[in-house]
Amino acid sequence: MKLFQAYFFVFLAFLFSCQVNIAQNNSLSTSDKKATKLFDVAKVQYQNYELSAAISSLTSALERDPNFVEAYTLMGYIYVDMKQKEEALSAFESALQINPSFSSNTVFFVGQLLFEKGEYQKSEKAFQEFLKFPVADPKLRADAELKLDDLSFALEAIKNPVPFNPINLGPGVNSSLPEYFPSITVDGSTLLYTRQLPAPNTPAKYNEDFYVSKLEDAQWSKSLALGLPINTENNEGAPSLSADGKLLIFTACELYGDYGGGRKGLGSCDLFFSQRQGPKWSVPQNLGSEINSRSWETQPSFSADGKTLYYIKRVKEKSGFSHSDIFVSEVGSDGYWKMPVALPAHINTKKNEESVFIHPDGQTLYFSSDGHPGMGGLDIFITKMNEKGEWSLPRNLGYPINTHVSENSILISPDAQKAYFASDREGGFGGLDLYEFELPKIIQPNPVSYLVGTVVDAETRKPIQSQFELLNLENSETVISASSDAVDGSFLVALPLSKDYALNVSKPGYLFYSENFTLQQNDGNEPYRKNIELQKIKIGERVVLKNIFYATNEFDLLANSKAELTKLTEFMKNNSAVSIQIEGHTDNVGSGALNKTLSENRAQTVYDFLIQNGIDKERLSFVGYGSEQPIASNDNVKGRAKNRRTAFRVTQVN
Repeated sequence: MKLFQAYFFVFLAFLFSCQVNIAQNNSLSTSDKKATKLFDVAKVQYQNYELSAAISSLTSALERDPNFVEAYTLMGYIYVDMKQKEEALSAFESALQINPSFSSNTVFFVGQLLFEKGEYQKSEKAFQEFLKFPVADPKLRADAELKLDDLSFALEAIKNPVPFNPINLGPGVNSSLPEYFPSITVDGSTLLYTRQLPAPNTPAKYNEDFYVSKLEDAQWSKSLALGLPINTENNEGAPSLSADGKLLIFTACELYGDYGGGRKGLGSCDLFFSQRQGPKWSVPQNLGSEINSRSWETQPSFSADGKTLYYIKRVKEKSGFSHSDIFVSEVGSDGYWKMPVALPAHINTKKNEESVFIHPDGQTLYFSSDGHPGMGGLDIFITKMNEKGEWSLPRNLGYPINTHVSENSILISPDAQKAYFASDREGGFGGLDLYEFELPKIIQPNPVSYLVGTVVDAETRKPIQSQFELLNLENSETVISASSDAVDGSFLVALPLSKDYALNVSKPGYLFYSENFTLQQNDGNEPYRKNIELQKIKIGERVVLKNIFYATNEFDLLANSKAELTKLTEFMKNNSAVSIQIEGHTDNVGSGALNKTLSENRAQTVYDFLIQNGIDKERLSFVGYGSEQPIASNDNVKGRAKNRRTAFRVTQVN
């Protein structure tokens, strides 16, 4: 499952090459003068980074004296720099076989290499032996103690594996080239991901572009390149799609002063955005200096409500070393991103956090880290936000989802059932492929449903662009603000479960549309589909206010009516030439006279609210019809519920 190489060993090799006490020639373990000379030559070659030549010199030295401990040790350091870990481990183990107490650092290094191989029991033994040394590097001692925590976790995790059966997404998505960093729309129909293409004539030798695949008859279609103006001759990577697929945030990195496509950046890697209308994407723009800096910003994850952006930022420590942390920014009331802040210390560590993903529920965060107890390399973790906005302690997703190599690039489906990730496991199409697997219940987020459909003009049937507002009925707060597509009128709105929502759809010159959704019992498997017809403002046109609520047989407004009443007030203020009549209606249960009175009182309550909130009473009237004008059958519960309604009718347009 390796996606990124953690270069921890490169650092260690440098540390050791500077700090390890390679004995002076007069105290070397060999008496062979030729071997000693070859060893001296190898040291110079290593310092000049002539690694292959240094290995050749040391091999010759060991042919002269197979018990030359220092030669094996230096060979191990060089193989680490060459990223040949098996050879490095063999060299270090050969040194320790000759003299087990030669170097505490060598014992540490053996433990680290064994850990990277997933040989946990052997690694544990090596670190325990390292800690027995009376004199050892304090930093390495601290690292060894932390590694023993990792090993304790790993050995226990292997004893208690989680269900895991990854399935390749197939030839429509995957190829012989590497595919990674998936992003998906809230309806699960559109998959956007990064593909690495060969580009031998460029400084980077490869080019990252975005590809798109559609889910058709339970199969992913043949992917197509996203094309200009998104894909360029430079690298575009780590995409994050908005819930409706109309906003794309991605990473572009500076290459010799060029970010590709004429883009202007602020640092080594910046976040850019593009918006889609119909099939066309806008020219990408930099997210700006509030988000981007001279540092490294990448791997964005955009919340389904469009209010929050999580991403990875490189942080430089006072020591000079750097690591990556998760940062978050919110959109202010002015529409601009606020100053980002790092997630708390129980999430971000002194090592690396990468590949952050916020689920559409807005409360469940997944990320990769090598700073929390895990199986080795980067492991994937989950944390959840409580009602106070506090993140829980991260939980490792477990074995075999996480292994001794690095796991990264995870995406969780909106319905919480599936996870998507990149892996170079056997049986794929070549290199990294995208896979899916069923997510164990214990590490699932909250499921999310969605509303999908189109908005058209009620008369012409032509698609129109309109504004969507999804509001929490409990507190009248706006959950999601979006718009339908200007070309085809389509919309896709995420609906987090376990809440009741009001939906308002509006456009200047039109009456607004009102709807409500009770998602307390919905499991997320059944989406809501709605084709909405907006009526132009004309005398006689009527709007049913579906989010006006009263207690049974009462006319006092309930608190969850506020969102709808506020929308009606805004409509009247934005359309000063319009006069309306408020209508009250009931079902046929009970006395006709009482129903008539109840309906009239309810209509007057809305009338009074509008006047109290600044609407001229000369533009308003009200009437109660009781049960006289049913719009559904009174013979069943659903029909009677529809008949109990408050509406307004346009009476005048000046």
